[in-house]
Amino acid sequence: MENYFIHESSYVDKEVKIGKGTKIWHFSHVLSGAQIGTGCNLGQNVSIAGDVIIGNNVKIQNNVSVYDGVRIEDDVFLGPSCVLTNATNPRSEVSRKNLYENTLIKKGASIGANATIVCGVTIGRFAFIAAGAVVTSDIPDYTMVQGVPARRVAWVSRHGHKLEKKDSNGFYICPETGLKYEETAQQTLICVDIKENQSLPEQMSTGRKNYQYYKKLQIDRGLNETN
Repeated sequence: MENYFIHESSYVDKEVKIGKGTKIWHFSHVLSGAQIGTGCNLGQNVSIAGDVIIGNNVKIQNNVSVYDGVRIEDDVFLGPSCVLTNATNPRSEVSRKNLYENTLIKKGASIGANATIVCGVTIGRFAFIAAGAVVTSDIPDYTMVQGVPARRVAWVSRHGHKLEKKDSNGFYICPETGLKYEETAQQTLICVDIKENQSLPEQMSTGRKNYQYYKKLQIDRGLNETN
């Protein structure tokens, strides 16, 4: 008995691997050879090519096509209508089917709505690509980028909050969880309290307040420190 859900309007070809608890919603197509992990959610009008590997707990929103050569690790979020590519210089009259360029989206990364990921790049763990950004180069772990082309604007916590000011001990503190982050000598960011390959504790895996609440909280704290 199948332990995943496929909406009756969607097509899933033969020789596809789909993990337990995954849901594939309306008008989607998964091509032969694709691998999809456990607990994933594919929204309406999603296309998954055959040479694609998707990890566990991945959320793909409506109107997203994942082309050959893309690898998506666990806990990745792909926002509505974001764009992934696999050829830098596509031409209709020149066949490059054996020359597709690989793209790797690492654990916990988020790609915002309508963002474009030009192929051949690596999106780091827990990176955050803002809506509408165009990514043309590798993005480090815990980095938030925006714009065209995408440029770094801040470090970002595992819960998706900007980390803009260090505390007296030299740590960035996530306003939602209190988790500490440290900038290394190599100008990368690491979480001091939870290793990047570990799952979140259960009490941290469900949001309690929305983004605007924590944004205001950080602003108020900044004002208090300057008064």
